[in-house]
Amino acid sequence: MKRHPNIVLLAVDSLRADHMSCYGYGKNTTPHLDRFAAQGTLFENNISAHIPTTSAYGSMLTGQDVFTTQVVALRHKGPLREEVPTLAEILKEAGYTTTCVGFSGNASARGFDKYLNFAGWGSWNEGRSPKAENLNQVAIPELDELVKGDAPFFLFLRHMDPHAPYLPPAPYERMFYHGNETDPANKSMEPVMFFKPFCDFFASWMPPGISDKDYVIAQYDGAVAYMDACIQTIFTALEAHGIYDETLVILNGDHGETLYDHECWFDHHGIYDTTLHVPLIIRYPGRVPAGQRVSGYTQHKDLVPTILELAGIETERSFDGNSALPLISGEQISHDSEIYITECTWMRKHGWRTPEWKLIIALEPDFHFKPEIELYNLVQDPDENTNLAESEPGVVALLKSRMDAWIAKRESETGLTNPIHHQGDWHGHTGVGPFTSSQQAYDTMHIGDPNQAAKLQGK
Repeated sequence: MKRHPNIVLLAVDSLRADHMSCYGYGKNTTPHLDRFAAQGTLFENNISAHIPTTSAYGSMLTGQDVFTTQVVALRHKGPLREEVPTLAEILKEAGYTTTCVGFSGNASARGFDKYLNFAGWGSWNEGRSPKAENLNQVAIPELDELVKGDAPFFLFLRHMDPHAPYLPPAPYERMFYHGNETDPANKSMEPVMFFKPFCDFFASWMPPGISDKDYVIAQYDGAVAYMDACIQTIFTALEAHGIYDETLVILNGDHGETLYDHECWFDHHGIYDTTLHVPLIIRYPGRVPAGQRVSGYTQHKDLVPTILELAGIETERSFDGNSALPLISGEQISHDSEIYITECTWMRKHGWRTPEWKLIIALEPDFHFKPEIELYNLVQDPDENTNLAESEPGVVALLKSRMDAWIAKRESETGLTNPIHHQGDWHGHTGVGPFTSSQQAYDTMHIGDPNQAAKLQGK
């Protein structure tokens, strides 16, 4: 009997597909992953439907949507539903040894044999942050041990480099920037540093006196490029063991990042495409064609069914997602192209995305003082800068009716209510309940240490 393949899942936090050179970015941020993509299949329209990390991984690691997982908020309270098996649990049943690096304590990380952690954060005081090298120092010895075993292994690696703080080591911090980041004539960072909910967090890791937004964006790109080089070390280790071509290797992002977009500064909230559009690349020679690009839509819930089919693992369990193999083979053009989207990070919203339109509805006032309803034509306005909600009420009504029908269908199928509607203290402030005004949200939400920030900015 043929042994199931080893599986390595590289999951990257906060990685925008459109800031990777293999996805068409104008800067060469991912040369190693570009080569990896050329040896496998790249999915051009992979959507993270449920923002942020907790809900995104809930789908990525179960094959289910938020109706089935009931995990929709960043600060999800309690475990994942017992009835929902994780990928680690399914693979364990199939005889796999499983290790999780950098994701212990999350609801959907249930069921691994071993959990290992690494330093994946940082601050200006601590200096440059070699997050991916910290990961490698834990992951490579573990890979060496897993290879010695008789059982196939599943190694899950959660990379943190594109997640703020963006503090890539030299030479990456200057790779995409040549200028003066504290030029007093540049005012582009003023609105960022005046945004009260986040300004203390930004001050903890951005250079004192920062004035140029392009420097911060270059730090993000540098962090991506640094991580790309470190990921090559993992590929090299697989090659050194002689198992690279027999190993199913996947790179997937949990969600994107808003940089200087939509006034959602340098974080991942909002359900604009900067946050929804994430990479998915699969390399498995012999089963997955090299150099192929799939233009049809996929979502996180499709990942587990895809992995199981590629690994030859049969299960009686059903999934909300579908295997992407029919898209790879050309039997199908796309999975669902109309997608229900949610966000419960710093704002609580949901919406409906089609290839042409994006509808966003706020379920309570947000701290950016944005309108309750936003509508964007993704064909004419792909950057989502012009809100057409007032001028196109018919489109709003049509999309809302389709969204409401989908919610009713999923509630009926699961026998469970839509979890986005039941998140009273999602913001982490017990007893406050839903916000009643944007001002209340602005005054209540905060991240960062103001004392540390004041000291740093005073230097």
